Amino acid sequence: MARMNVRQMWAAKLAGRPVQSAVATPRAAAATAQASREVRARAPFAGVVLGIDPSLRGTGLALVEFGAGRQPILLRCQTVRVAPQHSMAVALAEIHRAVTAFLGGTAVRHVALEQTIYVQNIRTAQILGAARGAAIAAAALQGKEIFEYPPLRVKQAVVGIGRASKEQMARTVMALLGHGRTLALDEADAAGVALCHAFTWRE
Repeated sequence: MARMNVRQMWAAKLAGRPVQSAVATPRAAAATAQASREVRARAPFAGVVLGIDPSLRGTGLALVEFGAGRQPILLRCQTVRVAPQHSMAVALAEIHRAVTAFLGGTAVRHVALEQTIYVQNIRTAQILGAARGAAIAAAALQGKEIFEYPPLRVKQAVVGIGRASKEQMARTVMALLGHGRTLALDEADAAGVALCHAFTWRE
């Protein structure tokens, strides 16, 4: 039996098909059978997810539509750029405004954000937390369900490697979406969070 690559495995999961084991041992066969039962027990995620990669000066946003048995579709993406000469207050307002605009034109089912990674600089942590807060507040005011994922989990779910580079992440995201245009790294990260949510979400 041919070994599936990461993209093929996720495609099989989205389509509700059993995932092939990479190693033909009794233990692996049992794990595959259990995974197949779990896949059959739940319906693939369907709906639109707004993925957000928060940052004060470059928040990535990506709307991704998921449907049973077909490739995810990138509906829209944007990097919210705020020049350094503008204050934090202005940047937070721009993030809030952009998230609100993304939620206003499409029936978004869920919002998924990348969690803040551990940082030693408390000032950086405060800035990232403020950016996340602006995005979360905009989604919460629209009554959307909000889910958060650590960067390691996002990379594992999408690329299959927890320490994947941003460039690897962007290439894999574009392959999964069948997207022809090269995505900005922040937009690719946002789309990656949306993909992670759909791949791992449970009813």
